[in-house]
Amino acid sequence: YGSDQWVLGNVISEDCLTINVVRPSNVSEGGDLPVGVWIHGGGFYEGGSRDPRYNLSYIVSEAAEAGKPFIGVSFNYRLQAFGFLWGTAVKEAGVTNLGFRDQRLALHWVQENIAAFGGDATKVTIWGESAGARGVSYQLIAYGGRDDGLFRGAVMQSGSPVKYIPGAYTNASDWDVYYNNITAAANCSAAADTLACLRLVPVETLSAILNSSVASSASWGPAVDGDYIEDTGPALLSEGKFVRVPILLGTNNDEGTAFGKTGIDTTEEFFEYLVRAKGYDQAKANLLLELYPDIPEIGIPGTLHGRPGNDTSYGAMYKRVSAYAGDSTMHAPRRFMSEIWAANGLPSYSYRFNVLSAGISQYTGSTHFQEVAFVFYNLDGNGYNNSVATDPFLNKPDSYKQLARVMTRMWASFIVHENPNENGVTALEWPVYTSDNAQNIVCDANVTDLAYIESDLFRAEAIAYMINNGV
Repeated sequence: YGSDQWVLGNVISEDCLTINVVRPSNVSEGGDLPVGVWIHGGGFYEGGSRDPRYNLSYIVSEAAEAGKPFIGVSFNYRLQAFGFLWGTAVKEAGVTNLGFRDQRLALHWVQENIAAFGGDATKVTIWGESAGARGVSYQLIAYGGRDDGLFRGAVMQSGSPVKYIPGAYTNASDWDVYYNNITAAANCSAAADTLACLRLVPVETLSAILNSSVASSASWGPAVDGDYIEDTGPALLSEGKFVRVPILLGTNNDEGTAFGKTGIDTTEEFFEYLVRAKGYDQAKANLLLELYPDIPEIGIPGTLHGRPGNDTSYGAMYKRVSAYAGDSTMHAPRRFMSEIWAANGLPSYSYRFNVLSAGISQYTGSTHFQEVAFVFYNLDGNGYNNSVATDPFLNKPDSYKQLARVMTRMWASFIVHENPNENGVTALEWPVYTSDNAQNIVCDANVTDLAYIESDLFRAEAIAYMINNGV
């Protein structure tokens, strides 16, 4: 569903709850192979498992060649209002977080059926990127962290159940204005049961409404409904209400260029943005200005030296604002989850991806989504050669493909062994993240060994403030 799938020419359909299974050749029932279950991203309003950028054949083949065979599974789940409608009427009807419930049903299907494909239902790792990673994280904390035996490990690429932004979690009543706008546009406002009325609206009509100005301000995604999601992500994690399994998680160096506002030229404009657009009170906004000073050399993207210069559309504060945006949405939540796992004595492997892919400008840097082709070993650029994307490896040095091989095998090693270090291609040991030795592996195609270990200390004061104060 959504515009990213229209560009790829995929069929858009409400009849979407399908599952794909990709396995190595010569595997049959009783093979007892580990299973990696991929959950696609797309902001909970677009995406699909048919997206060629998520073709599991490459990583499954490379893993088998490495002697680490596993079965790949992917599926669709309902999106936008079909999967994440919110509001008082929705909550009272008990039809909240349907997209997440679809995901959970797919995981139950894997438990019941994967043995017939040669898989071992006790060796399932759930794995996703962006909203898909958030989906993984909400499986970890679903029903107060109830362990239904659906998975033994989790991989989260640029996504978690945490966001350090005011209003990240909305009450049902806060969402009623959007719900009422949708029902009005669908001529359902006067119905005794507005939900029942919406269900009778042709999907094409409803989709047109949802993709118009009627719902343009709505935010789709997790709803704290007191059932599937009992409380906010930070609260549940802090209370230990999560499934206790090993995790592999990380972010891209320049995530903030995908989430920050452009065109901010002065400190005063940055302050107004924090207060009016993001919802901080003035005291916290002023503190954030101190924690994110106007020093371009320490901002992001790291690929852009100094200010944007002649391209004034980015704004003089671009690197400053992007650093804040990346930390509040991605880096601080990743660090918080790593710290929670460490505090509970659970294995956590943390990474930072720092590669400038083909077709990506120095103004964008190593931004959101860029690691996906590397993890999937998509050396052909399948799904990228279109009007909105470029093959990430096009005209890049061979080290890019070498890094893809390393990352693919690390991920496969984690799926198979619950440890990324049984990969057979690098002697570099990816350390477990601990409270007294918090470290990331940095994946970088421009360093000699393609990766190195760093202490997880970048923007330490600012990120600690976000974590400790929930903002």
